[in-house]
Amino acid sequence: MEMLSIANELKTNAYPGRGIVIGVSEDGKKAVTAYFIMGRSSNSRNRVFVEEGEGIRTEAFDPSKLEDPSLIIYAPVRVLGNKTIVTNGDQTDTIYEGMDKQNTFEQSLRCREFEPDGPNYTPRISGIMHIESGKFNYAMSILKSNNGNPDACNRYTFAYENPVAGEGHFIHTYMHDGNPLPSFEGEPKWVKISGDIETFTEEVWSSLNEDNKVSLFVRFIDIASGEYETRIVNKNK
Repeated sequence: MEMLSIANELKTNAYPGRGIVIGVSEDGKKAVTAYFIMGRSSNSRNRVFVEEGEGIRTEAFDPSKLEDPSLIIYAPVRVLGNKTIVTNGDQTDTIYEGMDKQNTFEQSLRCREFEPDGPNYTPRISGIMHIESGKFNYAMSILKSNNGNPDACNRYTFAYENPVAGEGHFIHTYMHDGNPLPSFEGEPKWVKISGDIETFTEEVWSSLNEDNKVSLFVRFIDIASGEYETRIVNKNK
């Protein structure tokens, strides 16, 4: 497998939808995650990220223009002890509650499927980061329809132990723009993680399609101490 440039992956895809990146900083000291949302409709574009506790939630930028909130208002990031959960929907809460009851990441998602937004049937993508005793590991999941058939749900979980400095994985909801939107295929993409939090945030945000990008969240977590830095970028200001 070839290591990819996250910038190139984004610049050559006008609509990857929502995306999660997880990996390790170039210096090997930080666990890294990024989550972005994009939108084609006015309802999807009418959003911002706001901080909520140790995590974030989506919020309508102009509440008077909010239409259906069911699939666009949720908490993409929550923290449970030494675990950071990142997802593209309200399954963040499902994972949080399941793991709080000692279920695994995969077990917690068993009660969930792809989003009920036919004909796209948007995949639910999720990530879990675990830091303990100076060690870091992570896993990613995608729940998707069976090639557009909503009668069957395909479930994939990818786990990464002892991840390498300067490397990460990138998963997103759609292969590219289309009608219906084609679901992501294959395992998460192997990507390079470059620079500090400012550099990485700028790289991702500037590479997203200008018309379709909405918001970006980036967090660097110190693997030794658990302390973290967060950046949030919203197109709506």
